[in-house]
Amino acid sequence: MCHVLVIEDDFLIADHIIQLIERAGGTSFDQAASQEEAIDAARLRPPSIIMSDVNLSAGTGPAAVEAIILEHGPTPVIFVTGTREACHVSWPSMVVLDKPINEQALIAAFQSLAPA
Repeated sequence: MCHVLVIEDDFLIADHIIQLIERAGGTSFDQAASQEEAIDAARLRPPSIIMSDVNLSAGTGPAAVEAIILEHGPTPVIFVTGTREACHVSWPSMVVLDKPINEQALIAAFQSLAPA
């Protein structure tokens, strides 16, 4: 089972990502629109993989991801952002993809990082 945490403050983009990841093998999903919501969601159900925007309406994706990783251990991360230059983080299992979303690239990144 592959549980995915989608951190995205635009509901339509989050929904699109969830649809793509479901096609690619994601089996369950939590959605968070802010840094705090993401951290709380991960506490309730630690994700197998995180899909995150960088800039959120409240907080940032990288700050949420860092807090989640510190609390739950190494977790693969895919940042999907329109502001690649604002993504100043680096983890071993991390990919940064640009918006607008390239569906094939997102699915390929997910399939390469998601636990089997």
